[in-house]
Amino acid sequence: MIWKPNVTVAAVVEQEDRFLLVEEQIVPGNPTVFNQPAGHLEPGESLIQAVIRETYEETGYTFTPEWLIGIYHWYCVDNDTTYLRFAFSGCVTDFDPDHVREAAIISAGWYDVPLIESLAARHRSPLIKQCIQDFIAGKRYPLQMLTYDN
Repeated sequence: MIWKPNVTVAAVVEQEDRFLLVEEQIVPGNPTVFNQPAGHLEPGESLIQAVIRETYEETGYTFTPEWLIGIYHWYCVDNDTTYLRFAFSGCVTDFDPDHVREAAIISAGWYDVPLIESLAARHRSPLIKQCIQDFIAGKRYPLQMLTYDN
């Protein structure tokens, strides 16, 4: 058997010192969790296409990636899964108030850092905090470092 990590993307979007997060119901009956708009890379799409798609699907916002914040490797003991996360920063432009979000998404909203930190026990992964810290620290890498050949 060949081991393969799950490739995911995440959008770290900041406006007026608040970050866009989604509240998700991952397992029915369990407490909800918080995450950046994020999800899995799908066959045939680039990392940039994936983060744009995931942000829209989960929030109704049109995301324009401007920078790669970082590439993160995380092993989740709970589901015995390794994730390779590509986190992007950028801005949101259009918002579709009539957009129907994915079923697991309870809400999308803007949270300041103290509130995000107070919700740490309900973060879907430790990468939420790490990506925000890296964004605040000014980590930015040009999107041109990513190549896509379809």
